[in-house]
Amino acid sequence: MIFRMNRGSPARRPVVAALAALPLLLAAPSVSAAPPGADVRLLGEAIVPHLLDYRGTTVGGLSGIDRDPCTGEYVMISDDRSYHQPARFYTAAIRVDENGVGPVDFTGTAPFRQPDGSTYPAPTDNDGNAVDPEEIRVDPRTCQYWWAQEGNRPKTPSAPDPVIQPSILKTDGTGQHLGEHRLPPNYEITADERGPRRNLVLEAITFDPTGSVLTSALEGPLIQDGPLPTTEDGALARVTAQTRSGEVLGQYAYPIEPVFTAPPPGGRRPDTGIPAILAHPDDPDRFLVLERTYVEGTGFKVRLFDATTTGATDVQRVDSLADRPVQPMRKRLLADFHDLGLSTVDNIEGMTWGPRLTGGERTLVLVGDDNFHPQLTTQIIALALPGEN
Repeated sequence: MIFRMNRGSPARRPVVAALAALPLLLAAPSVSAAPPGADVRLLGEAIVPHLLDYRGTTVGGLSGIDRDPCTGEYVMISDDRSYHQPARFYTAAIRVDENGVGPVDFTGTAPFRQPDGSTYPAPTDNDGNAVDPEEIRVDPRTCQYWWAQEGNRPKTPSAPDPVIQPSILKTDGTGQHLGEHRLPPNYEITADERGPRRNLVLEAITFDPTGSVLTSALEGPLIQDGPLPTTEDGALARVTAQTRSGEVLGQYAYPIEPVFTAPPPGGRRPDTGIPAILAHPDDPDRFLVLERTYVEGTGFKVRLFDATTTGATDVQRVDSLADRPVQPMRKRLLADFHDLGLSTVDNIEGMTWGPRLTGGERTLVLVGDDNFHPQLTTQIIALALPGEN
């Protein structure tokens, strides 16, 4: 199936190169960042029709994307918690070049399987087997899939819904279960109100180019690490590098931006955090980090940062970041998506490296999660970054 494209302007747009504002105690100059004057430009975007039917499934909720080095195609995960159809992923051929992005041609879909071979059920008040799929990556060594699901922290300790721990699972191209990756101990949801917050758990994972290191980022701060971001202050989320077998190589504090604007009086709390992280192909300590915020009455703010763990404190044995000053990861703003000329800036949640352009620029391919909502769109976006970036 092929979908329409919106071309980006060929004109280059200046990148914003300002450092994120941090509390004085945590402030640090940016290093390993994009050179001053570097450009990020929009190549184009493709819009997938809302609630598209593909092989008996409803395409939507696409919250993660990765490029398969074995096929050149892309794999995308749906965050459908088995409400529409069983939790699943899609594969697609997507053209990305100097002329833009698209067509998007879906080539396959399969449900994720539990260890016993069954699909995942929709959540119920007492079903601990439900999942919340959020991210998918292709193993550079085997081209099998590793996917992350957030689990569930009940709204209150007495709520009927069960605790479901976050996890990173492994599957083959047909969805068959191949195993589970061991997570750091402080990613565990506990009964004593420690660990990840509800719906701010595990949305971001990435492999280094060799497949030796898997890095994950929590979407928001652990409960013991301090309050959520406000319009005045940011927050610290944990980023963890592990071996394939689960050994923690290092854990670092990533500074999430303050909320860009306040909701209307009586409005719901803004949703803000890290939906995606992407390892740099040439520097093992460097990452692209996507920050996404939704504020009721205003809409979405999406920003792309270049971040490094170089010089950051290893916090894997620091119980609470709220109780101890640490040196966080340093970062530099690469792009505010409102400055790129997109048709709309919605709920962008996934990103992966695409092919290099003939002029040497790298391409970045992103996907937007429409949450199966008619006022949001499923976008496939392609950006060009300087070749040295």
